[in-house]
Amino acid sequence: MLENPGVAGARARTESEPVSLRRAIASEWIKFRTLRSTWAVLGVAMVAMVAIGLIVAYNTRHLTSNLQANDIAPSSTLQGYYLGQLLIGALGVLFVSGEYSTGMIRATLAAVPRRIPVIWAKLAVFVGVVATSMIVMSFVAFLAAQGLLSHYRPGYSLSDPGVLRVVLGTGVYLTLIGVVGGILAWIVRSTPGALTAFVGVVLVVPVLFEDTLGNWGKNVGKFLPGSAGGAFASSLPEGYALTPAWGFVVLLGWVVLGLAASAILLRRRDA
Repeated sequence: MLENPGVAGARARTESEPVSLRRAIASEWIKFRTLRSTWAVLGVAMVAMVAIGLIVAYNTRHLTSNLQANDIAPSSTLQGYYLGQLLIGALGVLFVSGEYSTGMIRATLAAVPRRIPVIWAKLAVFVGVVATSMIVMSFVAFLAAQGLLSHYRPGYSLSDPGVLRVVLGTGVYLTLIGVVGGILAWIVRSTPGALTAFVGVVLVVPVLFEDTLGNWGKNVGKFLPGSAGGAFASSLPEGYALTPAWGFVVLLGWVVLGLAASAILLRRRDA
């Protein structure tokens, strides 16, 4: 029996356009940009960075004896990252776990049988959007806050020692901590479970180590993702904190190991 020319043409086009990382990235970008919730969470994080920076600047506009060193350090007006890390972490979780909750992950893995490109595609889209957004907003928050402070007292400029590293580092930290959220979603495959794990890893566990286990706990706690990231996103790391350079290396190490674990589990487990 002769094959329908239309079917034959479609098959030929399909065979000539195999699955590629570029096509997987295009697919993930469509998923990201068509979900209102992703833009809502990202938008709130961006607004929070600037709003909290301005509030901190206004509250510290007058130098008084009540202010601590961290209250007037360059990183003080970037404290919006405390809320931002929760929102961006949740965004990382939802971008991955949303497909598991809806069952779309089966269609995604059927379209990309090798599976691993799905992780790289999601990572590329997430890092591209979040890094651009949060690095820009870190600069906006810092410059807006310093502009406000300049009406009352001397502030800081990007050319001051260590300032550029802190501003850029804040945006980078938020991006990487969002990737950690996505990694936990790949591992747990549940939105509530991954969100709980994220809050525990980033916020709860460091406090337990640093506040309840003495010096040993502090020495271990500084290597946790949130504490390591805070070392290069802060002007005045406290106590047992790592140096900014080592903080970045340690957080990046967590991300690399987490992505490797996610890839292994994705290959071995059923959708």
